[in-house]
Amino acid sequence: MRNLLLLALAICMFSCAGQKEEQQAEVVGTYGEEINNKGVITVAEMEQQLAKADTVFVKVKGEITATCAMKGCWMNLVLADGEEMRVTFKDYGFFVPKEGMEGNEALIDGMVTRTVTDVETLKHYAKDAGKSEEVIAAITEDKEELAFVANGVIIYKTEVAPQ
Repeated sequence: MRNLLLLALAICMFSCAGQKEEQQAEVVGTYGEEINNKGVITVAEMEQQLAKADTVFVKVKGEITATCAMKGCWMNLVLADGEEMRVTFKDYGFFVPKEGMEGNEALIDGMVTRTVTDVETLKHYAKDAGKSEEVIAAITEDKEELAFVANGVIIYKTEVAPQ
């Protein structure tokens, strides 16, 4: 009987040790339409889909590099190659925090397209981001880039290691 009890205890301990505790990332905020993380793809997978089409509807997660300091009406996410993708919000219907989001992760659901952004708009974005007059004046050419229009956004807190 004792051996049976020890065997049951060992099996229980072994099965518990194999279970990983799933950690939930802290949600900073949700904006726009309610979305979830089902069907999320990587930024690299999104770019692969765009190689076959000019516009795709996706749910993607990426690192925030900047937000509009004036209203929170756009944010940038880093792409696989280190470039940035501008994310705006459907029908100008919601905004994200104007500061402190850099380095956090955003889950976005919506439509991404390849587009050419004109100089005037690029300068407007630079001004909204608080760039210097020198940086703004250096913008002299249109830019081909990805533009994402999000229906919904979830921002997750990312732990940043002390430097």
